Amino acid sequence: MKHKEIITNWCVITGGPCTGKTTVIELLAKRGYKTTIEHARHYIDTQIIQGRTFEEIRANKKEFQETVLNMQIEEEGKLDVNELVFLDRALPDVLAYYQFLGLEYDTRLIEQCNKYCYKKVFILDLLPLVNDYARREDEAERIRIHNLIISVYETYPCPIVHVPILPPNERVDFILKNI
Repeated sequence: MKHKEIITNWCVITGGPCTGKTTVIELLAKRGYKTTIEHARHYIDTQIIQGRTFEEIRANKKEFQETVLNMQIEEEGKLDVNELVFLDRALPDVLAYYQFLGLEYDTRLIEQCNKYCYKKVFILDLLPLVNDYARREDEAERIRIHNLIISVYETYPCPIVHVPILPPNERVDFILKNI
């Protein structure tokens, strides 16, 4: 992969489905840190409010992923690169999902993934699988997604820290000690 264009002070909280990302992000926000939302879930939530079903929302996988990509590009483009921000997923996560779904990605996705160098990438270890209205992967799928996320981030020069399974507040303490 090419060298990142912009070095940021952003930390990515990532991992496959059901790793506790949202819980960690919420706890970081409660401690006063700036955080972002997970765009895939936010998009699903807004579409359900508008009356669409999960199946309708996810029917066109390419359209769904492009929408999430556009939301992530917009958000990361508005953040101050010097400010410490914890991102609930980042652009390379979109690349991992494109790979998982077997979707072809265009140069724009690669260019965007090459744009930022994150301060740290925290990959949370998998927790027991609990599906909900927006998370429908089975165990094999979520392990594959998790491994794709790891392999995508390993291709970038951003430092990676694996976060073990701990009680939620201890996970946040672990992250803060390893920034």
